[in-house]
Amino acid sequence: MENTDILVSGAGIAGPALAYWLRRHGFNPVVVERAPGPRPGGQAVDLRGAGRTVIERMGLMERTRALCVEQKGIALVDRRGKHIARMPVELFEGEGIVSEIEILRGDLADLLHQATDGVEYLYDDTITALAEDADGVTVHFENAPARRFHLVVGADGLHSVVRRLAFGPEEDHYRPVGGYHCWFTVHDPALARDLDSWFLMYNAPGGLVAAARPGRLPGEVKASLGFRSEPLTLDRRDGAAQRRLLAERFAGAGWEVERLLAGMATAEDFAFDSYGQIHLDHYARGRVVLLGDAGYSPSPLTGLGTSLALVGGYLLAGELAAAAGDFAAAFARYEERMRPYVARAQELPPGGMNGYAPDTALMIRLRAASMRWMDRWPLRTIIAAQFAKAGDIALPDYPLPARA
Repeated sequence: MENTDILVSGAGIAGPALAYWLRRHGFNPVVVERAPGPRPGGQAVDLRGAGRTVIERMGLMERTRALCVEQKGIALVDRRGKHIARMPVELFEGEGIVSEIEILRGDLADLLHQATDGVEYLYDDTITALAEDADGVTVHFENAPARRFHLVVGADGLHSVVRRLAFGPEEDHYRPVGGYHCWFTVHDPALARDLDSWFLMYNAPGGLVAAARPGRLPGEVKASLGFRSEPLTLDRRDGAAQRRLLAERFAGAGWEVERLLAGMATAEDFAFDSYGQIHLDHYARGRVVLLGDAGYSPSPLTGLGTSLALVGGYLLAGELAAAAGDFAAAFARYEERMRPYVARAQELPPGGMNGYAPDTALMIRLRAASMRWMDRWPLRTIIAAQFAKAGDIALPDYPLPARA
């Protein structure tokens, strides 16, 4: 009997989404995750375009909507907190910077985890070596004993272990976009009230960006800080050094930044990373294939990472089922369908990092002016094209076996 065991590395969004579809198609997915359990919290992610279609086909849309974060839209503020430009959520038919369906990353991950009831998860572990032969892959783990799998999927994010083991060093595939960012949760009822259900963003000279948006729980604020920078020599696992760097960079920046820095100092879910993309000549090598940020991160600036993860998982599982055992053909077809979608998703919004984190007071004023004109020609056409990319792919209807 053919081995249908497929190891999926990563239990964020892409991994469980793939595991769901693999199981529906009759495969036996196993998910390994470095964290000790499902990761709660996280920032809000956009559910738009084809990613929304995948959630609908999973039958999870009603539950997703019940978990949505209520937001009126995005507003730029000055150092006193005055709104200087707004983009309501209704603009661009609910597919703007703040989309109609926004859900906390942890809530979406938990929803997908629940949908994979019966799938084996190996938490608090990671892959240390892959040994491929003609019949499969022997996978060595940090904690669990070695096991054999038919295929291995790297869905383990921007700094993918699977990609490093199968495709080479990260620096061969990583392209910096020009900055860094962090995100964390603050419990501040007064600030939460002041947000008035708006996602507020503040720019300060020097390429600094501070943002605060509503959480789903009372008094909860989802905060982020970002800045323009050339690549830094900084240990991405050293949270204390990262917090010190941010405190120094943002000292005296204005608006509510001091409150955000105070919350950052004690936040349990603090995370820090660079803005970057992953570019590969091919998404598969032998019996190993990459999915989501591990294979084609578009960077958070695009707002399309979740759509790529959900669509990629749907297509990869569907093509493996359609190929009837010919995994090489399935991988080739998966890449053929995904690559044009990925290429468009990786196109940065107008201005790129400069538009997101303008360096001077003049450029900050110009950014606010451009947002005020986003609902008018010609900016409306340009911006609409950026958001429309999320749906710029036709999803096949893969036949599914009847549920047991």
